[in-house]
Parts: sequence; C-alpha cells; structure tokens
Amino acid sequence: MKSYLDLDVYQSAFDLAIKVHRMTIDLPRTEQYELGSQIRRSAQSIRANIAEGYGRRKYKQDFIRFLIFAEASLLETESHLQMINKLYTTETSTRLIDEYSQLGKQLNSFISYVNKSWSTDNRQPITDNRQPITDN
Repeated sequence: MKSYLDLDVYQSAFDLAIKVHRMTIDLPRTEQYELGSQIRRSAQSIRANIAEGYGRRKYKQDFIRFLIFAEASLLETESHLQMINKLYTTETSTRLIDEYSQLGKQLNSFISYVNKSWSTDNRQPITDNRQPITDN
C-alpha cells in the first residue's frame, strides 16, 4: 500500500462524498445552505479523516483515532441523510442511506484490521526524526 488512495474504504468514502455533494444541489434553495452545507462537510470529513489517519500510520493509535473520527462523521452524515429523507424523500437519499450503512461496515472492518494486524510491515519508511509518544 503506497498511499491512502489505495485504501478501498477511502475510495468508497470519496465516491459517496461526491454523490452527497451532487444530491445537495437538488435540495430546495433554503436547505442548500443549511442542511446541505452540514451534510457536505460531514461527508467530506469521513474521507479527510481516513487520509489524515493514514498520514499518521506510523503511530497505530493515532491512525485508529482518526478512523474513529471518520466513523463519527459517518454517523453524522447518516443522521443528516435521515433528516433529508424524512423531509424530501428521494430515491437518491434512500440509496445513499444504504450506501453509507455499507461504508460503516467497511470502516468498522478496517478499524478492526488496523487494531489487530497493523504492524511495521504495513508502513512505509518514515523520513523524519519524530519519535512516537509513549506513556511513561
């Protein structure tokens, strides 16, 4: 794995963020700046936290922490989708709810994998002189 771009979970989160962005364009004008803005930011936060966590992969607990942030943003996104679906039921919002549910399962599996299996073999060499923080 050379980059966070190689992670299936990142690719799924990225694709769903694009779908959410496109869906919000069709919301009523009043919602584009309210609920639309909130859901766009939470959907973007999922993929951004996966990428940032990957950038901290040398420190397993940091990686996991950012994956958990991604999971929290995913739950926020699902909550916004539920509200949109209740107010403006559309085929797109219904489908996105299902797709985010699948992404949640994928993300949980990835968190479990990192927690159980992540080792130095999974990381690229670090070129700076930072030292991991340890509890004393």
